[in-house]
Amino acid sequence: MFKTQEEQEIMETRTTSNRITELRPGEIFVFGSNLQGAHGGGAAYLAYKKWGAIWGQGVGLQGQTYGIPTMHGGPEEIRPYVDEFITFAKEHPELTFLVTEIGCGIAGFIPEEIAPLFKDAVEVENIHLPERFWEVLR
Repeated sequence: MFKTQEEQEIMETRTTSNRITELRPGEIFVFGSNLQGAHGGGAAYLAYKKWGAIWGQGVGLQGQTYGIPTMHGGPEEIRPYVDEFITFAKEHPELTFLVTEIGCGIAGFIPEEIAPLFKDAVEVENIHLPERFWEVLR
């Protein structure tokens, strides 16, 4: 997908760290959730413990986090929530969204299944994606 040097540079400057431990003001930790908002493991637990994810809220902005449900079905059931996230990010250019490898932990998906859902995020400057998602989208 990335053919030019400019596209390659975009990927390199908009890659989420594999290990996010701190957030700057205006940065939002985007994690895989479940519809019940039971943030008991993985990135969801980190979001809950450190950055204000709300127990019982599985979707959307909460504190300095944004939940995308990944535990209720396959990629096609996840797609509407990713689309909703991308729309939200476009409406909030003042924020930087650091997307984790949603769905690729406890939910059991692989990047090749989830990354294509973020195809429309490639052109959204304030969305940063994990390296393995960029590799799939390339």
